Amino acid sequence: MSNTNDTLRSYLAKHPRVMGALFSVSLLLSQAVVTPFGNGGVIS
Repeated sequence: MSNTNDTLRSYLAKHPRVMGALFSVSLLLSQAVVTPFGNGGVIS
């Protein structure tokens, strides 16, 4: 498991734009999950 973390960490250190893209995608997904339930979960 440590080897996988080291490999991912070194890849992201060499490619900082990928880290930014992953962060943006995670923000978009978190907003997409919250939006349908913003009205208290009531579906009319």
